[in-house]
Amino acid sequence: MTIDLSGKVALVTGGSRGIGKAVASRLAGAGARVALVDVVDPEQLEATAREIGGGAIAVRANVVDADDVGAAVSQIEEQLGPIDVLVNNAGITRDGLLIRMTEEAWSAVLDVNLKGVFNMTKAVARGMMKRRGGRVVNIASVVGITGNAGQANYSASKAGVIGFTKSVAKELAARNVLVNAVAPGFIDTDMTRALPEAARETLRKLIPLGRLGAAEDVANAVLFLSSDLASYMTGQVVVVDGGMVM
Repeated sequence: MTIDLSGKVALVTGGSRGIGKAVASRLAGAGARVALVDVVDPEQLEATAREIGGGAIAVRANVVDADDVGAAVSQIEEQLGPIDVLVNNAGITRDGLLIRMTEEAWSAVLDVNLKGVFNMTKAVARGMMKRRGGRVVNIASVVGITGNAGQANYSASKAGVIGFTKSVAKELAARNVLVNAVAPGFIDTDMTRALPEAARETLRKLIPLGRLGAAEDVANAVLFLSSDLASYMTGQVVVVDGGMVM
């Protein structure tokens, strides 16, 4: 069965590269009109929107700033129409052992990875509730389930995303707004490509399928959760990790 999102509007945060870009491309390929929201690299954001095509637009906004988020949502709805699918993908890392971690590193990660999800979901949910339908897909991480040394801030933020997902799913279910999360494992992105080959090999040995995931593997799960095929799923965490966490 082919997934058809024709006529739907999807907003993807952190959409300029990596998992966000793959997600946006997959949703656009299924017929959705896609808005990419990011603040880090406006030129890359514009380039990605052009590459995706299909009327995709680039919107510069900082997910940590509620006013920025509100303005971005208004702009997207003016240009594309009401938002049917929200993918909260924007995230950062500031890794370090707890004893050496600065307050700035802690706060920066929690702000983007968790507060950003709160701001964007709150801004979009009201319209979805009025229309009695919508999909929110939050990108969490397996380290939000297992923890990871050197990533207390990142793991806490992603655990928070999982708790947020389950709570908001319960709040919005009566209005047919479904809220789920995808928890990727080790994915082949710019960050993991920068690791020494020995470190990448160590990661591969932790994964029963014997390979790092591709951004498209995560995008496929998001596409499913954004579609009518997942119409009886809410508050769930779909783990995409090659079997690493069982």
